[in-house]
Amino acid sequence: MTRPAALDGVTVLDLSTVGPGTRCTRILSDYGARVVKVGAPPRKAGVQVEPLFYAYSARRNQDQVRFDLKAPEGKEAFLALAKTADVVLESYRPGVVNRLGIGFEAVRAVNPNIIYCSTSGYGQDGPHATWAGHDINYLAMGGYLHTSGRGEGGKPPIPGATIADSAAGGMHAAMAIMAALLRREKSGEGEYLDVSVTEGVLSLMSLYIDDHLATGATPGPGHDVLTGRYAFYDTYECQDGRWVSVGAIEAHFYRNLCNAIGCEQWAEHQYDDTVQDQVRADFREAFKTRDRDAWVEALSANDTCVAPVYSIDEVVTDPHLNARGAFGDVRHSEHGEFKQVGYVLAGMDAPEGVAEARDARTTQTDELLAGAGMDADHIASLREQGIID
Repeated sequence: MTRPAALDGVTVLDLSTVGPGTRCTRILSDYGARVVKVGAPPRKAGVQVEPLFYAYSARRNQDQVRFDLKAPEGKEAFLALAKTADVVLESYRPGVVNRLGIGFEAVRAVNPNIIYCSTSGYGQDGPHATWAGHDINYLAMGGYLHTSGRGEGGKPPIPGATIADSAAGGMHAAMAIMAALLRREKSGEGEYLDVSVTEGVLSLMSLYIDDHLATGATPGPGHDVLTGRYAFYDTYECQDGRWVSVGAIEAHFYRNLCNAIGCEQWAEHQYDDTVQDQVRADFREAFKTRDRDAWVEALSANDTCVAPVYSIDEVVTDPHLNARGAFGDVRHSEHGEFKQVGYVLAGMDAPEGVAEARDARTTQTDELLAGAGMDADHIASLREQGIID
């Protein structure tokens, strides 16, 4: 018998369109929640960012409604859905949902058990609460960019992934919501969640922040093992111009590495700061003697903590990832069938067959409002007025 999805029976109203909020509801949806994306009607939608058709897993298995939330009737329609929802998530600037009349207190008035999650860059209060920002800004404020390897002239890097949006924001919010759902099972009460993406970055950076608070140290590039102080935790170019990553932290892994690449002379100098430049130079020279994949074949399965630095096209063809079902098929009404990252987080259950992507122009507004008890004539009137779509 197929087991139930972890969040089966949970309904989430999602007022976000991109970023941490949408990352969060993607996770909740993939754990089995019914996610209803709440967007604006076409004549109002110009103020919102519309993600590309394949982004955020192509809205697979998510419903959509479109309400003009500035109109009283649009607010009424939203609150009708909120009466039977379990979670509302929003990512407007602080204070906007209250001005629209759909904030926590307004929703709690019709649904006392609601879990209401606000995601924002800097939190709902404090001196910087109203600052606009994106992923790079939150990583900068949280210390991530400062501790990362520097470019020419000490330039902090531009990360290759939206770490703040996905981990510090989206996963942070999803974890908080799931904890609140568990707490509600015990208390019977809903609650308000103030998810600050920057504070999520602090959680990711706690090793270095706690180091500073406890010892007065000032972590930065080259401060310790994980920020490039030692040659055994670095990246190296190979003969063919491609790269390997090395993370031989444990002493036996480090010795294995030195012996395998012909650098036995450094096997007993793993943490010797006085010779790290020499060790790194010899490692560079050694790795330049073979192509990347030859080194990976020789080292990776032999306890050296070596892995290839993949380009994205190599990621999706990797035999290990494919053997574990990391990529699945999805079908879009306009763009056809294509592959995407599947249900890769532990405890997610991939449905059988091809998942259905949702066209951003298609809504389930009538069905959902009818299910909330609104009569057909009223729904038709709201549609005619352009308040819903």
